[in-house]
Amino acid sequence: MATGPEALSPVTAFALVGALGVGSQWLAWKLRLPGIVLMLGAGLMIGPVLGVFDPSRDIGPLMGPLVSIAVAIILFEGGLTLDLRSLRGAAKGVRRLVLIGAPLGWALSAIALHWVAGTGWATAAVFGGIMIVTGPTVIAPLLRQARLQRRPAQLLQWEAIVNDPVGALAAVLAFQVVLVMQAAAGAGAAIGHLALGTAVATLLGLVAGWGLTRAFRNGLVPEYMKVPVLFALLLGVFALSDAVLHESGLLAVTIMGLFIANADLPSFTELRRFKEHATVLLVSGVFILLAANMSMATLSTIDWHAVAFVAAVILLVRPATVLVALALSDVPWRERWLVALTGPRGVVLVAVAGLFGERLEALGLADGARVAPLAFALVAATVVLHGFILAPLARVLGLSAGGPPGVLIVGGCPWSAALGDLLQKLELPVLIVDPNRAHLRASREAGLPVFSGDILSEAAEHTLDLVPYGMVVAATDNDAYNTLVATDVAPEFGRENVFQLTRRKDESRRHALPPTLGGRRMPGDMTWSEANARIRQGWSFRATGLTDEFTLETWLEHNPEALIMAELDKNGTLRPLEAETAPRGGAGSRIIAFVPPEVAQQGNGPDIARG
Repeated sequence: MATGPEALSPVTAFALVGALGVGSQWLAWKLRLPGIVLMLGAGLMIGPVLGVFDPSRDIGPLMGPLVSIAVAIILFEGGLTLDLRSLRGAAKGVRRLVLIGAPLGWALSAIALHWVAGTGWATAAVFGGIMIVTGPTVIAPLLRQARLQRRPAQLLQWEAIVNDPVGALAAVLAFQVVLVMQAAAGAGAAIGHLALGTAVATLLGLVAGWGLTRAFRNGLVPEYMKVPVLFALLLGVFALSDAVLHESGLLAVTIMGLFIANADLPSFTELRRFKEHATVLLVSGVFILLAANMSMATLSTIDWHAVAFVAAVILLVRPATVLVALALSDVPWRERWLVALTGPRGVVLVAVAGLFGERLEALGLADGARVAPLAFALVAATVVLHGFILAPLARVLGLSAGGPPGVLIVGGCPWSAALGDLLQKLELPVLIVDPNRAHLRASREAGLPVFSGDILSEAAEHTLDLVPYGMVVAATDNDAYNTLVATDVAPEFGRENVFQLTRRKDESRRHALPPTLGGRRMPGDMTWSEANARIRQGWSFRATGLTDEFTLETWLEHNPEALIMAELDKNGTLRPLEAETAPRGGAGSRIIAFVPPEVAQQGNGPDIARG
C-alpha cells in the first residue's frame, strides 16, 4: 500500500475514521444515495489510492480485535431487533431461507468458487460457508432507503441477521474439515471441538440474556448503569465463547440479543435505541477501516475470474438459493424474486473471510490469499448494485411503500377527519388512529383508513405498516397522551416530522415541558378544543396550486387569516411547516392551509381541493 509522508497517530486515525464514516452517511442522506457506497469510496480514497491512512500501519495490532468487537456488537444489535411476535406471515419464509437456503447457498457458492473463480475445493468449502451471510449492516440502511412493504423487508432482515452467525460457524466447520484433510488434527477431535464450541456459545447466549433480564426486571441494576452493564456483559460473552471456539462468539451474542428482544423488558426501547446509535458509528468505522486496509497489490489480483465469480453469485447462486428455498411456500412470486435478486454482503463477510484466508495460507493453501480480495470484490459489487437498484426493483414489482410519504394522525376528531380528507384527495397516504372507536366515526364516514387501538401498543406495532408515513400529528383530546406519542415516535420519524396540537397549559411556566418532550407546534398554536371549534364554525382545509402567475405572494394577499399547515412540492413530497416556518413556494407546488369560512367560499386560486 502506498504510504503518506508519515504515519498517523492512533488518535488521529480514529478521528479520521469517525469523521469520514459519519460524514459519508450524512452526505448520503443529503444526496439520497446509498451510504455504504460513499463509505467504501471514502475508505478506498484515503487508503490504497492516496495512502493517507493505512490501518495496519497506523492502528497496528488493534485492527483485528477492533473489527471483531465491532462485528459482535453489530450482530447483537441485530438480534435485539428480532422480536418473534413481529414475524407473523414471514415466519415460514424465514425458516426456509435459514434451514434450506443456508446449506444450499453454501454448496452453490463453493461450486462457483471452484469452477468460476478457480480456487481449490478446500478454500471453496471454507469461503462458501462465509458467503451464506447477506449482511445486516447493509440490509438495514437499504431497507430504510427503499421503503419496502412489511413482509419482504422482514424476510431480508431476518435472513441477514440469523444467517450471519450461521455463516461464520459454517466456515469454522469447513475449516475443521480442512484441518483433518491436512492431517493437522483427528476427525473426532475436530468434530468434538466444533460441537463443544457451538453448545457453549448457545448456552452462554441464553444464560447471559436470562440473567440480564432478571437483573434489570428485579431492579438489581440502576437505570444509569443498564447500558454499561449491557456492554460489559456483551463483551464478556463474546470473549469467553470465542476462547472456546473462534467465531462462535458471534453466535453467542446474537442469541443473547434475541433472548433480550423477546423478554418484554420495560427499558428495552431505550436500550435498543442506544445500541442503534452505537451500531451506526460502528458500521461507519468498520467499512472505512476495511476499505482503507486494502492495498493496490491486493486490488490488482481482482481479474476477470473474480468478475465472473461475482456475476455468477449475483445472477445464479443467489436467485437459485432463494427460489429453491421458498418453493412451494406461501410467499408470493413477486416477493420471492425481490429477495432472490437482493443479496448484499457486508462487514461480517470481509472480516471473517480475511481471517480464514490467512489461516488457509498458513496451512500451505496458496489460494487462501485470494479469499480477501474476492470477498471485498463481492461486497463492493453487491453494495453498489443493490444500493441503486433495490428501490426501483421494489417499485417495478409493486413491493415498495409507493409514492411520497404520507401522514399518520393520532386522534379521531372532526379536525383530523377534515385534514385526512384533504390529504387523501391529494393522493397522499393517510391513517387515523384512536384508542376510542367512537372517535373515529367522522373519519370512517369520510372513507378514511382508520385503526382503532393505541398507537403505542404491541398490537399496533405488529399490525400496522408505518413505512408509507413520514409525518405524525398527535391530535387527541388528551394533551399528556399527545406529548407521550410525539416523544415516543420522534426517534423513528425524526423530530422535525412530528407535530402535536398545542397543550392548554403551555402558556404557564409551571406547566411548560422541556424541549426534549413532545412534538413541534402546529401553525396557529391551536389547542384541540380551538381546532375543532373552528371546524364547527366552518373552517376547512384547502390545497391551492401555485403557478408563475399565481405566486405565493399573491396567495398570501388573498388569504391573510389562513394558517399554512404544509406545502406539497412539485414532486409530490409533503413538507410540514411549524408555526414560525415560511413556505418556499414556487410554480408547481401547493399550499395546504386551514382557512376561515369566508375564504373557503371565495375559491380563489387554481387547483383547489377542499377537506
